[in-house]
Amino acid sequence: MNWANVKINNPDNLNLILGQSHFIKTVEDLQEIMATRCPQIEYGFAFCEASQDRLVRTCGNNPKLIELSSSNAMAIGAGHSFIMFIDKGFPINILPALKDCQEIVNIFCATANPVEVIICETEQGRGIMGVIDGQSPLGIENDADVKKRKDFLRMIGYKQ
Repeated sequence: MNWANVKINNPDNLNLILGQSHFIKTVEDLQEIMATRCPQIEYGFAFCEASQDRLVRTCGNNPKLIELSSSNAMAIGAGHSFIMFIDKGFPINILPALKDCQEIVNIFCATANPVEVIICETEQGRGIMGVIDGQSPLGIENDADVKKRKDFLRMIGYKQ
């Protein structure tokens, strides 16, 4: 058994969603989710097929994001994993729909932070053991930090 650390290539600090699914049908279901629930979001999606042809299956409405998701999926190389990069929207806009998708088993992270994927490799293949999303905390928020957090959420329209 070998361990690897795969750093996600995200040169534009885009939001990404990394997860695991169980079936090739996920690709088409994701297209339907995006077209019907979030048509304004630009995205690229790549799914690592775990049997038969074992191809990286892709979809999206932005060629640059499809290429970015495809190259990262190949670097991760874990069966039934997927990665999606989004622009003109945020993970919060689509996570409920993804979680309702029958094929999606797990969401490892949804972030614009730097991401490292911890991989375990055996003779059979590779699997995602976990992720490192961003950096470690530097302290505990104080009253001024609480006010800043609350003001920010209201400024961007997520709270009233």
